[in-house]
Amino acid sequence: MNLGIIDYGAGNLRSVTNAVQDLGAAPRILDSPAGIDEQTHLILPGVGAFGDSMQELERRGLAAPIREWIAADRPFFGICVGYQLLFESGEESPGIPGLGVFRGEVRRFPEDGRKIPHMGWNSATPREPGDPLWRDLGGEPYFYFVHSYFPAPDDDAIVAMDTDYAGTRFASAIRRGRLLATQFHPEKSQRAGLTLLRNFLAVEGRA
Repeated sequence: MNLGIIDYGAGNLRSVTNAVQDLGAAPRILDSPAGIDEQTHLILPGVGAFGDSMQELERRGLAAPIREWIAADRPFFGICVGYQLLFESGEESPGIPGLGVFRGEVRRFPEDGRKIPHMGWNSATPREPGDPLWRDLGGEPYFYFVHSYFPAPDDDAIVAMDTDYAGTRFASAIRRGRLLATQFHPEKSQRAGLTLLRNFLAVEGRA
């Protein structure tokens, strides 16, 4: 297993790197397309704004290789902004298109008196508890969230986990083939997060 972590200048690289190293992986940090094809698994972490992150992926020549990787159904894990960027657009950055892997928009939580960002521990309920990616997580695992925006996929079939925040139910994870993406941060989610990362790294891949 060869694990690559995408570096676009805004990702939470240190925490993600430390988490997968705790699981025995030796990740390669990728800030350009060079070396991507040598990997079996790819993680796109995320901390930052939708528009700035997308523009930096384009500037570094990483957007097209990421789209090609996903189209080939190779193991991919998008985290937080790395999840949001998979969609067509985001309210945070009007006029800046995302990767467009999935149809849908990244929306802001309603300004109705709730605390924004949604920050802290919350549950994520798997729609298919028997999925191997949720092995050893239990029926309603808790993960750590920090976000003001959330994807609203057009295709409900890709939604893999649901979370409720102050009455707004949103897709906290999506799943298609060997792709997994989560709004929460597994690298900050202690045992549950490490379990999910371990399950992802066990997905069969190829270089």
